[in-house]
Amino acid sequence: MRYRTLNPATGRIDKTFPLHTWKEARAALEKGRRAFFSWRNTSIAERRRLITSLAACLRKGQGSYGELITREMGKPVVQAETEVEKCARGCDYYAEHAEEALQDQNIPSDARKSYVRYDPLGVIFGIMPWNFPFWQVFRFAIPALMAGNVVILKHAPNVPGCALGVAQIFREAGFPKGVFQSLFLSNKNAARLIESGFVQGVSLTGSDRAGSEVAAVAGKSLVKTVLELGGSDPFIVFEDADIAKAASVGIRSRMLNAGQSCIAAKRFLVARKILPEFQRMLVKGVGELRIGDPMDRTTDIGPLAREDLLKNLVRQVNRSVADGARLVFGGGRPARRGFYYNPAVLTGVRPGIAAFEQEVFGPVVSLISFRKEDEAIALANQTAFGLGASLWTANLARAEALARKIEAGSVFINGMVKSDPRLPFGGIKRSGFGRELSTQGLHEFVNIKTVWIG
Repeated sequence: MRYRTLNPATGRIDKTFPLHTWKEARAALEKGRRAFFSWRNTSIAERRRLITSLAACLRKGQGSYGELITREMGKPVVQAETEVEKCARGCDYYAEHAEEALQDQNIPSDARKSYVRYDPLGVIFGIMPWNFPFWQVFRFAIPALMAGNVVILKHAPNVPGCALGVAQIFREAGFPKGVFQSLFLSNKNAARLIESGFVQGVSLTGSDRAGSEVAAVAGKSLVKTVLELGGSDPFIVFEDADIAKAASVGIRSRMLNAGQSCIAAKRFLVARKILPEFQRMLVKGVGELRIGDPMDRTTDIGPLAREDLLKNLVRQVNRSVADGARLVFGGGRPARRGFYYNPAVLTGVRPGIAAFEQEVFGPVVSLISFRKEDEAIALANQTAFGLGASLWTANLARAEALARKIEAGSVFINGMVKSDPRLPFGGIKRSGFGRELSTQGLHEFVNIKTVWIG
């Protein structure tokens, strides 16, 4: 494993970084443990002040941080800047709401007094992905820190600059030494860190394969984990839906970040009666997207983040076509440098085809038709994943009834699936377990302690 900055728009390696040794990792762990003994006693007011300062630093450097994200993983720079602002909004949310969520909760019992308190655990180890290299880090780190924990980050090997940039923001905001640290670790040393006995929690966002491996190591050591893994979200459009709006939002949901998002529209389940009209709108909208230099502010679709991701996407599309799906628009690599893939639309997708069974991480729409409501729900749930889902219908009572039948961590009715600091976020099945964000995310890495006074 090597940590290196490789510009996906050009395919050129800009810089490489040495891995931290186990001795250095162990020293960082000990530094974090020492910092925890002080940080856990820091007042909520002081933590709030630092989190507020963090938000200010993010907004101050939004342009430069956006360019850093774009250089390392290819996201169009406008989307990258939006990601930085989302991190700042996450800081705002916890600065405003964490104190209330962490207050002691009085509960009547047979005691003179009984209550529940929320105590921090210690060192929380974050293993984060490349696709949202700032937001994923802040999404897990801010609630952990506000609860009084300290954080060690192992970021993805292809975004080392972002890992260093995030650590610099915490220093600039004034966080005490050792409260937030970023390490370049091999998988072997990451496992040793989890097994050390001094890590009290692990948060991983990534593939279901990575989640399984980390969960096995953490489980053996009885370390608490939160896993946010892959997704194959259904985007269900019924006959009475606003078809134009559904198509527009569906394109945005599928094509954001060149389709490289765990929670996003991936399998479009469309009522057979409206499928031709929906497909026409979809193809038209996808055809209007501009693929190009991600530093160009008019670009809609940038490159995929790595060459191996591009090759896997090509294999998935080719296999799907060979098994009966039809490529009705786009697809293939454009004649330009970098890891680009032309936005594509597949029709005739059905169970057993790669585009249905696997998570497709790229700008590819998979269209699946259904006749009846029960068939739509059955197809939606016929996946190993369970992260998000989107339902489109004018009948809101029906939508809420169907939402109870969808096997997913979140269901959005007439809207785009997304993460929001105000709402808990996570999945079921092979999309993981545990929750991030909102009060539920704040309580994942705390000791929920009962105090009983007789």
